[in-house]
Amino acid sequence: MQNDIDREIDNPDNYKLYIFYFNKKDKRIIVPKQDRNRGFTINFGNFYTYLILVSIFLILLFFKKIL
Repeated sequence: MQNDIDREIDNPDNYKLYIFYFNKKDKRIIVPKQDRNRGFTINFGNFYTYLILVSIFLILLFFKKIL
């Protein structure tokens, strides 16, 4: 049985350009894709997603400067 948040994943209105999942009501950062057999995606409606992406970028930039 699916809960309300899992039903939101199937809602096409929560996708931008058909590939980016954006739902501010969904507090998860990593969510299953519409086709559950294809893996996971990230929720661009969650603020912490952007913090993680910026952190990864800064770490990569830092290591590039060192090497």
